[in-house]
Formats: sequence, structure tokens, C-alpha cells
Amino acid sequence: MREDLMQIGTVAERIGLSLRTIRYYEEVGLVVPAGRSPGGFRLYSEDNVTQLRLIMRMKPLDFSLEQMRDLLDAVAELAADPTPERGAALTARIAGHRAAVQEKVGALRERLRRAEEFADLLGSPSRLPGAADVP
Repeated sequence: MREDLMQIGTVAERIGLSLRTIRYYEEVGLVVPAGRSPGGFRLYSEDNVTQLRLIMRMKPLDFSLEQMRDLLDAVAELAADPTPERGAALTARIAGHRAAVQEKVGALRERLRRAEEFADLLGSPSRLPGAADVP
């Protein structure tokens, strides 16, 4: 086994994902292990760890599997072919994902504002509707 490759348990512990989640990401084609040990164990590289961390950042933003795959592919293609022509096309694709993230951030900020407003309301029971008699 190459020393720079890690078994799935090491990766899971290092980044805080379950073994099952990492296997699922492999099943759906988001991450392809860098290799297998002579015993058949999945082996992961630092690039795989980077991919998994990127997925972990996309997941809470409700990226679809297809969106995740497209972004991961664009990042990998950019790393493999950093020529200006190729870079411009891939950067445009990545910018589209950035715009989607900014839109989601805006929606999350609005939800947070509403939640904070509601928490404030709960902090003052007399302001609750129908609570005129509450001391």
C-alpha cells in the first residue's frame, strides 16, 4: 500500500463522515477511491479527502447529486487542464455554482432573521397573540 493512501476508516475519522456515507458517495459516483489494497480495501488520496470536504460543504446547501457531480468534475478538469481557454469555460461553470450558493445563502439569512424574530417573540410572552392577560 502506498504510504500516501488511507483506508476508509482513517478518512472517515479524519473528516467526520461515516463509512456508509463515504461508500454512498462512491456508489453514486461522486468520489472514486484512488485504489484498493491487496485485500480489497478502499484506499483514498488527499485529493479524495478534498473532494469529500467539498461535498460536505455542498450538502447543507441542498445541492443535488448532479450539481455536486458537475462541480466536482469542473474542479477536477480545471486542475488537470489549467490552460487559459479551458480555465475560462470551467471558471464560468464554477461561477454558476457560486451564484446558486449565494442565492441559497440569501434564503438562509432570511430564515435566520425570521427565527431570531420568533425567538425574540418567545422571550416576551406578553407579545404573543392572545396573551394579553399574561403577566
